[in-house]
Amino acid sequence: MRYAIVVEKTENNYSAYVPDLPGCVATGHTIEEIEREIREAISFHIKGLIEDGLTVPPPTSIVEYLEIAA
Repeated sequence: MRYAIVVEKTENNYSAYVPDLPGCVATGHTIEEIEREIREAISFHIKGLIEDGLTVPPPTSIVEYLEIAA
């Protein structure tokens, strides 16, 4: 499966979340760290859903970038 993630820069680090997996979040000091941490968070989140007998939501979010003239 391929889930979209949103990475945001904060004052001291980065944070990431998965729109299709509510509550699945991670933080890190670098982009490399946040990518590693959110991968682990997604895996952990999905395993928890399965263990609880819940449905794993399919990835449905679409990511696009728009060029805006200032």
